[in-house]
Amino acid sequence: MDDPFDAIDRGRRIDRQQALWLLSGAPLGRLMEAAHRVRESRHGDRLVTFVFDTNPNYTNVCRTGCTFCAFCRSPEADDAYTLTPEELAARVSKAHAEGATTVLLQGGHNPGIGLADWIDYIRAVRKACPAVHIHPFSPAEYVFMARKEGIGLEQLLKAIWDEGIRTIPGGGAEILTERVRRRIAPAKASVEQWLDACRVAHRIGFRTTATMMFGHVEEDEDIVDHLFVLRELQDETGGFTSFIPWSFKPGSTALARQVKTPAHPARYVRIIALARLVLDNFEHIQSSWFSENIAAGQLGLLAGADDFGGILVEENVLKQTGHSPRTTVEKVKTIIRRAGFTPARRDSDYRIVEVFDPPEPPGCRLKGPCAK
Repeated sequence: MDDPFDAIDRGRRIDRQQALWLLSGAPLGRLMEAAHRVRESRHGDRLVTFVFDTNPNYTNVCRTGCTFCAFCRSPEADDAYTLTPEELAARVSKAHAEGATTVLLQGGHNPGIGLADWIDYIRAVRKACPAVHIHPFSPAEYVFMARKEGIGLEQLLKAIWDEGIRTIPGGGAEILTERVRRRIAPAKASVEQWLDACRVAHRIGFRTTATMMFGHVEEDEDIVDHLFVLRELQDETGGFTSFIPWSFKPGSTALARQVKTPAHPARYVRIIALARLVLDNFEHIQSSWFSENIAAGQLGLLAGADDFGGILVEENVLKQTGHSPRTTVEKVKTIIRRAGFTPARRDSDYRIVEVFDPPEPPGCRLKGPCAK
């Protein structure tokens, strides 16, 4: 095997064998350093972005039954719910009043919801909050809805495009190998179906993110395969804006019984760094204060990430596992500055909306720039 670090320095692509070694055998410090250099070559202005968003899940009814999920309910469950368009719009309005500029619309695979309901949700939110960017429905949800409505993915996605939607969150990817999906989400979109939903969306003109949930039954080879199928699709379409990994939260899920030890934060940082090096055609890599913890999120910023995720006024899926951290814009700005970066607010297209004050130079105790 050629030295991966030498390949990186020469601007060559990492292959699978090299990626496996970087994930399992490379010194973490050296891996972080290499990823940070690549990040600086792409984003040398030292900005770290975040978005002020909210995720009021429109339903928790789901027939898919993923073993990692503590959020989904059967239609007969006492705590099952499906929001009306008016109820959803009211939640978005409340978040918008607190400063949210983007709303993620995601829910379960609810057999009682159709395409007309999706459109009603979009229209109700737009009417109530015309300034809020609507970022709706994951690729897995599009696969489910196309099958339910008996139409092709292209027809379904064009119907959403005609409502003025231009971005799609990349949820439901989990791990993009069939070996793992058969164990954790056998009734969900297959690897090819998830990829095809993104492929069709990109062809229409949508920009999407791509996600990964690790730290359960996957092996190193599964993580590497996941990154490489994303890289290959990005070579084909160029439609991905960012890569967003997070670790599995066991909580009371069925999958928790198969997972002896939750993923260590160092594993998260290693995956961030590997993603920056393998996904050489992705502009943005996200490290998150929310999905892991503040320290891991900051280390991710020093391991190749240039984005810090969302404020998330409302979030319900991880909350059901017992993982429910909260923050504010001011706290996120402080966390970013303490990692040595300048915070900047973005929109869902990763366009900079506002740049905030940079961190104070080391040792400075005065307000504002230190005098020389």
